[in-house]
Amino acid sequence: MADDLWGLALIRPGAQKELRRWRDAIAGAGVLALGLYWAFLTGGGLLHWIGYVVCLCGLALLVAGIQRARFRQGEGGPGVVEINERRIGYFGPLTGGIVDLDDLDALSIDRGEKPPHWVLVQKGQPPLHIPLTAQGAESLFDSFATLPGIRTEHMLREMREPKRDIVVIWRSAARVNTIRRLH
Repeated sequence: MADDLWGLALIRPGAQKELRRWRDAIAGAGVLALGLYWAFLTGGGLLHWIGYVVCLCGLALLVAGIQRARFRQGEGGPGVVEINERRIGYFGPLTGGIVDLDDLDALSIDRGEKPPHWVLVQKGQPPLHIPLTAQGAESLFDSFATLPGIRTEHMLREMREPKRDIVVIWRSAARVNTIRRLH
């Protein structure tokens, strides 16, 4: 109702969807613009120096917002993702499960499934498959970013690849060392 004025939509639904996708980057650009204004267009003084700090914060928000926008794959996929205190839960129509991030052995992306799925492997448990388009899947970015040694840019590139295979995005260092000791 807020975006509908007298029965006329102010912003097309496709444009609304894209604005929602890029909202973090837009906010970062706004903070950066404010910092640039304070740093270079004010007369000086304390506000001038605060402007430089605000510029750095805005730049960090802009970069993080671009990464988040690239991570968001859409919505309307099967199931719901819920994250609570480093525990990822997926509740789908046919499958589901819970994985603790601290016990995660490997993170892969399976682009052969429709839609593509995250595959979370935990020792002693069956792999958890989460569609990239599941409701709440965009919140997985923050959880995955906390994995030690993960290469975020590599993950984002692999999400966009048109190949139809499974690619390991991240593997636990403890698990890799265990494998090496066995051979």
